Amino acid sequence: MTDLTTAKGVYVIAPTAFHDDGRVDEASNDRLTDFFVESGATGITVLGQMGEAPKLDMEESVSIASRMIRRAGIPIVVGVSAPGFAAMKSLTAAVMDAGAAGVMIAPPNTLRTDDQIVAYYAQAAEAIGADVPFVIQDYPLSFSVVMTPGVIRRIVQANPSCVMLKHEDWPGLEKISALRGFQKDGSMKPISILCGNGGLFLDFECERGADGAMTGYAFPDMLVDVVRMHAEGQRDAAHDLFDAHLPLVRYEQQQGVGLAVRKYVLKRRGILASEAQRRPGAGLTPTARAEVDYLLSRVARFDRRADLGAVKAA
Repeated sequence: MTDLTTAKGVYVIAPTAFHDDGRVDEASNDRLTDFFVESGATGITVLGQMGEAPKLDMEESVSIASRMIRRAGIPIVVGVSAPGFAAMKSLTAAVMDAGAAGVMIAPPNTLRTDDQIVAYYAQAAEAIGADVPFVIQDYPLSFSVVMTPGVIRRIVQANPSCVMLKHEDWPGLEKISALRGFQKDGSMKPISILCGNGGLFLDFECERGADGAMTGYAFPDMLVDVVRMHAEGQRDAAHDLFDAHLPLVRYEQQQGVGLAVRKYVLKRRGILASEAQRRPGAGLTPTARAEVDYLLSRVARFDRRADLGAVKAA
């Protein structure tokens, strides 16, 4: 069993590949899995928001996660967030039986008080089973649930099976420092902190004490390099590489079209056969594609991995 409390590096958030008609594209999902492993990812997270999990039925969810677990050979965390605990429990049982390292749980947007948030995670942990390692997804920009460092500490301390925080608060650097302070003074047990937000603040998140990233980007190999360079003490080199990609990272972070950008670039990198999203989903206009292509050409001046050649005519 993987000990997720010590997880480091990059757990790539996997998009779900679809054919143009909306069917799951198993061959492209296999290529994604292989690509993430070859890029140096230490883990993969599947069925998250950027994996279009709400658009999948239970059978598809279990099939996609199980296939990735069998193929990857590295720890897989599975998003199991659901409106009710019955669905969460069923999906958790299926993916843990398939060999998942743990599950990720986001709070429903109905939670408002600290006590409600703490109680929800206690109930979720009970529902999925006290032996199942779980990750807190702290993403107030999307879920409208604000978790203070103190609330996160309460959840961690009250639930032995809480092993990791997916940190996506914004601004959130001080939160990382506060949580590591709790760990240092002994008031919170050690957990892994991996950061999201498309890697937008990864350069300084690592310096504040994050263990790495749990996010997606069309160049996960860049995220891996930045985390590695930071761990090796190559501060300037890490920032130089990150800064070269930052305009594209920022463009991909746009609400509503970010996944379309990521899938477009992954298609251009030869990983996905189609950039399709399952409906409803917004695609890119020709103007947006041209802007992404321009950004790729600029990144390629520093990082040859972004030199994808001329765009083929449609």
